[in-house]
Amino acid sequence: MINSTFSDLESFKSMTFKQGLNIVLSEKSPDSTNLETRNRAGKTSSIELIHFCSGANADPKSLFRVPELENYYFGIDFDLKGFRVKVSRSGHKPNEIHLIFPNRDKPNWFLDNVREDFDNNLIVTNNEWKTILGSNMFSLNTPQNEDDESENILGPTFRSLFSYFVRRQLSGGFTTPVKQSTMQQLGDQQTAISYLLGLDWTIPKQWAIVRAREKSLKEIKKAAKEGSFGSIIGNSAELRTRLAVAEERTSRLRETISNFQVLNEYRDFEIEASNLIRQMGILADENTIDLDLIGEFGKSLNTEDAPTSDDLEELYKEVGIVLPDSVLTRFEDVRNFHDSVVKNRKSYLNGEIQSARQRIIDRDVTKSRLNTRYVTIMQLLKSHGALEQLYNFQQELSRLQAETEAIRQRLTTAEQLEREKVELDIERNQLYLRLDQDYKEQQEGALSKAIITFERVSQSLYKDAGSLTIKPSLNGPVFDVTIHGDKSKGITNMQIFCFDMMLMRLCIEQKIGPGYIIHDSHLFDGVDGRQVGKALEVGAQIARENGFQYIVTLNSDILNSITEEYPEGENLSDFILPARLNDSQNGGLFGIRFK
Repeated sequence: MINSTFSDLESFKSMTFKQGLNIVLSEKSPDSTNLETRNRAGKTSSIELIHFCSGANADPKSLFRVPELENYYFGIDFDLKGFRVKVSRSGHKPNEIHLIFPNRDKPNWFLDNVREDFDNNLIVTNNEWKTILGSNMFSLNTPQNEDDESENILGPTFRSLFSYFVRRQLSGGFTTPVKQSTMQQLGDQQTAISYLLGLDWTIPKQWAIVRAREKSLKEIKKAAKEGSFGSIIGNSAELRTRLAVAEERTSRLRETISNFQVLNEYRDFEIEASNLIRQMGILADENTIDLDLIGEFGKSLNTEDAPTSDDLEELYKEVGIVLPDSVLTRFEDVRNFHDSVVKNRKSYLNGEIQSARQRIIDRDVTKSRLNTRYVTIMQLLKSHGALEQLYNFQQELSRLQAETEAIRQRLTTAEQLEREKVELDIERNQLYLRLDQDYKEQQEGALSKAIITFERVSQSLYKDAGSLTIKPSLNGPVFDVTIHGDKSKGITNMQIFCFDMMLMRLCIEQKIGPGYIIHDSHLFDGVDGRQVGKALEVGAQIARENGFQYIVTLNSDILNSITEEYPEGENLSDFILPARLNDSQNGGLFGIRFK
């Protein structure tokens, strides 16, 4: 239980608590006007102080880091696992938690090798302090370094469990029974409630892991559709085709390289083969010229005949008429001369033809020899290769291997993504079966206790008792709280009241929990005065019967409206703390006003 609150701020209003019901009252000062509000008196701030000293994050927006407060220490004196502890913390150094054990007994559960301040107070970090609180309040055995509003998929956390017993208006803790904050993630909610009810919390923890994987999968698929990873991942069917083609090309090139034989004189043979082709081309061109020459000479032989006797005689007469004074040769001599000229011409042509034919024969012999050499070289080049060519082949093989491996990796990723959704669906169904089996096994145990306890608490408030329904779903356990007329804000708040009282009773049976419940006055907004009085009566009774502390903050006008409804023989004023808050300039919790 909480014994008291304190601070080194002189104007701070310390409060001393006792077992059972405690009412922190905010009154309206006599000189206040209708424009004044008691919402600034410090009721909610007193709850924030409890959280501040219980490991809450103290970011720059924290109440205790405003300039007017950050240099002061604020603390609570409370009982923890049989030891009395005074804990204090400052907004100036929010990661330092100062501890004093008034009875001088150092707990056996305390950390070793802790630091001490100038006043011999022990100092631990905020995460170490949450680990201590988690271990001793809720039997948690894991280090506590979670963020307040994060979904911790490793298991229940101290801050998540603690916030069900000290709900915060600033975090939206009075919106629904099953959530102690509007920012609380589904997995954290399911795990925390299952743990507090004594159910198997490892099953909803696994659901949180599945949801985290699904979230990552959705983000990757979204990125792929938007092009961020589309070129990296791709479609598995298309990638299989590309991989088959790439592997076949790589295999063929690898085989080519394995059979490759290097010819060191490869370039020399290439040059020689080129020269041979050029020489054979020249010989072929020269043969063509000689063949044309043979053809022309053959035609000349066919047309090269001596003139007839009549032609020569007619020519002779013409010459005599034209040249009467010349000495003319005898006709026989002239004809013999012509015969001799024709004979010599044919002999020359035959000789030229024979020479051309011989040259063609000689060239053909040379061409045959050159061609034989060319064939030999080409066969050699075909069966061997140059070292440079082998290097190029090896470079291309390296490129193809890298490309093939990249496609293979992309295919593996694409198949994994496509398979992930199916596996997640299977895991959801398996978890559903596990959860359903656990609830069947707990039907006469923790499950039944939670349902009956809630029903009895709600029956104390309403004629028609409310109900707590706990059932499995494909998205984890579902906790549904109903009270007749639950559409109104007041009824919803009473659902939270009944739910919190149910949690406290079950935790006491399990010997876990902080040992107190704190309800802000916001819990009773919109609640009928008679129901508020009844709730205080039921809360006080349950606290008395189960040995825990129930702290409530109230405005004085609400208190006045419910006094008449309170049972005879008891006076609500007996539960009001001596230190009262009001809306005056120095009547608030801190005794000063600030923005």
